Amino acid sequence: VQIGRDRVSQVQSMIEMYRRLFTDAGAKLGISGWDEAILHAHKYLPFAEESTPQYVEELRGIADGAGVDFDDLLVLNCMEAITSDALHLGCTSLAMGPEVTATGSVLIGHNEDWIPEDIVNVFIVHARPENEPAYLAITYGGLLPNIGFNACGIAQCCDSVYPGDARVGVPRIFVSRGVLAARTLSDAIRAACNRRRDAGYNHLIAHESGEIYNVEVSARQFEMLHSSDGIEVHANHYLHPRMQAIEKAGGDLVNSRVRMNRARRLAAAQRGKADRATLQTILADHVNFPQSICNHIVADDTPLDRQQTIASLVIDLSARTMHVCWGTPCCNEFFAYTLEP
Repeated sequence: VQIGRDRVSQVQSMIEMYRRLFTDAGAKLGISGWDEAILHAHKYLPFAEESTPQYVEELRGIADGAGVDFDDLLVLNCMEAITSDALHLGCTSLAMGPEVTATGSVLIGHNEDWIPEDIVNVFIVHARPENEPAYLAITYGGLLPNIGFNACGIAQCCDSVYPGDARVGVPRIFVSRGVLAARTLSDAIRAACNRRRDAGYNHLIAHESGEIYNVEVSARQFEMLHSSDGIEVHANHYLHPRMQAIEKAGGDLVNSRVRMNRARRLAAAQRGKADRATLQTILADHVNFPQSICNHIVADDTPLDRQQTIASLVIDLSARTMHVCWGTPCCNEFFAYTLEP
């Protein structure tokens, strides 16, 4: 309720923007309008209510606080599922463990690439849930928060991936919200692999001890990729051969491979001397511009293809601090936020 009341303009703005998106690109999305989108979203609701009821309640609270219809927020949080991932948007995530950073800290970086209009809807949530660890996370509009870290020293970044086995189930943003509630690494991984999930993300999950995993998830399968050299990088394509076998054709995943390889090369070059500024520099990189790690708008893109980096962040797990930049990190300032106990 507090989120909805405090960020009412961002919640309403996102609803209005996605209503326009369905008007402008409804045929390509396979949805004839907002009312049909609500009907589709309700197919997923019973799975979320059964498996993650506390986050359904959280979403109802946001709706009540913002004075909007819960159904509208349900559509936003089921968008990837009900459009069959028609929005092929990219993110880049990386993590560096204590063996490769200058001071032995654990650092995580992430660029959130999304629809450019959502840049005005990004905000930070500092929460102290009653029965879960406190957390610090970014979100935007009416979406449940899922990218950040918690008081148990667990961080998560999410990258869209495109599995071919999607089904009706728990929407992936409800699943990833649960990772922020984890008290241990195994709890975080179990949450990412919710057995009733509709599809999946790649969850880059890091612990303050230096343990780092990419957990690649689809509706029915998952694989864990453990960092062996203190560096993990991921973008929007599957890396494990078993997951690659079910990757859905369509969408341009060449750019994803370029971003991932570029980020890994830059990170490896800073082995032993990496710090927060290192990650900020990597996140601002423009190789393969405009579809670079720091992603920029292409003027003639269709409504479904328009994207840019709407937020960039670097988490220092050792210092329990998150440095956040609104918009592209190449030309905007990072601000520091600390998770208070």
